[in-house]
Amino acid sequence: MKTHVRIGTRGSQLALWQANHVKSCIEDAFPDITVEIITIKTTGDRITDRPLAAVGGKGLFVKEIEAALLEERVDLAVHSMKDMPGELPPGLVIGAIPERENPFDVMISREGKVLADYPQNAVIGTSSLRRGSQLKHARPDLTIRSIRGNLDTRLKKLKSGDYDAIVLAAAGLRRLGQAEEITEYLSETTMVPAVGQGALCIETRENDLEMAPIMDALDHGPTRVCVEGERAFLKQVEGSCHIPVACFGKIQEDESVLLTAVVASEDGQDVIKEKITASATEVEAKGRELAEQLLANGGKRILETLNTNDN
Repeated sequence: MKTHVRIGTRGSQLALWQANHVKSCIEDAFPDITVEIITIKTTGDRITDRPLAAVGGKGLFVKEIEAALLEERVDLAVHSMKDMPGELPPGLVIGAIPERENPFDVMISREGKVLADYPQNAVIGTSSLRRGSQLKHARPDLTIRSIRGNLDTRLKKLKSGDYDAIVLAAAGLRRLGQAEEITEYLSETTMVPAVGQGALCIETRENDLEMAPIMDALDHGPTRVCVEGERAFLKQVEGSCHIPVACFGKIQEDESVLLTAVVASEDGQDVIKEKITASATEVEAKGRELAEQLLANGGKRILETLNTNDN
């Protein structure tokens, strides 16, 4: 087993929190291992003035870090799971998925209002097609406006009056100690979270036997089961930031997994939502089945319309 481990990560405040969290977990479990954090600037970090869907989607935040991993400049990479494309580059695997933070989206309102109480044409900031389309479905009268930048930048734009509210992932706010900013949590009934939202992805090289015991110590079984179902769905629909699709898995009392998925038109008028229950051993197969079910019941038509509009 390695005695020195190098973690590759983005340099944002949240990414560094995540990397340091993984560093602490490794050091706690393996006191003889020293851990080094190496920051890597990604294309997604360089482009902050345009929506992700307009410049390439999910892979923008991981490609350069994955290159460092393949070139053995780092030993593992820590990502937000929701940034991970459905397909990983050859030679790389998801080595571990630690326990998930709160997976839901939240509203942060300038005046402390909840979604039901915003006035007509209130301006809501989000850079996510998934969030925007589901918000428009819930409140067609709202104005959705793109917002980019790190957490502090977005909060400043909100407080300066550019937006009436913004939508963010609960996990980032909670990890950075800013949960008090949250006005309202949005359950999957209102807004289905992004695939993997709230979970971390620890990516390693395939067949790296020295890293295997470390990955075993960091992996959280219930989180992995849910995320594997969600990612199987994502891969089957070939999802990315370009299309408003979402899937969320949760463990039920009988230990089965309930997967809820949605695909929506950009204007929010056409929303298809489906659910499926799976045992832990069949969750990936059921994730794929859920994708086919969603596509057959109208999702394919919505996605074809989106592709036509993109062209």
